[in-house]
Amino acid sequence: MVANHVPVGSPWEPEGRSQPRNKYSVLLPTYNERENLPLIVWLLVKSLSESGFNYEIIIIDDGSPDGTRDVAGQLEKIYGSDKSIMDAELSHHPKFIPEFIRKQREGNFDIVSGTRYKGNGGMYGWDLKRKMISRSFRLHKKEVLQKLIERCVSRGYGFQMEMIVRARQLDYTVGEVPISFVDHVYGESKLGGNEIVSFLKGLSTLFATT
Repeated sequence: MVANHVPVGSPWEPEGRSQPRNKYSVLLPTYNERENLPLIVWLLVKSLSESGFNYEIIIIDDGSPDGTRDVAGQLEKIYGSDKSIMDAELSHHPKFIPEFIRKQREGNFDIVSGTRYKGNGGMYGWDLKRKMISRSFRLHKKEVLQKLIERCVSRGYGFQMEMIVRARQLDYTVGEVPISFVDHVYGESKLGGNEIVSFLKGLSTLFATT
């Protein structure tokens, strides 16, 4: 999720609410998420619209063979083309997004990350390998995300771990929000042997270069 600065009076502003200066872009990567996609988009629209935030949802599909792209096109017709329509497998619930935004505003943090180790955070229905290689749900300022992407060289599951390491190196401030990580609603995890090997290689490279 990315926070973008936009002019006051943006057309995204719900009628009757004060006009925020930030627009939030929810980046939704998908691969074979045809069944999950309508639900995650509905939950996002519900959570963000009720909170009155200025937002867009961007689906980034990796050539899904199950028709995910067609479903995205149908959702665009339902919700409108102004939404170009976090992880689409529903491991992270959109209800936490308003909490991320409030946390960022309170401390003017560069990054806000979900944590399963504090407060009422936790994991439910995950096996050991997913617990070891779990990715976090994060909110970044746009300029911070751009700088981190320029610095990172990892691919796959190691990418987000490297991003937080680089963020610490650059002295970016990081806030945390307790969230619950759950197993898929539909479908299966894409975490296989190749992804685990790639993660371990990326981790080794990260330790060797930082």
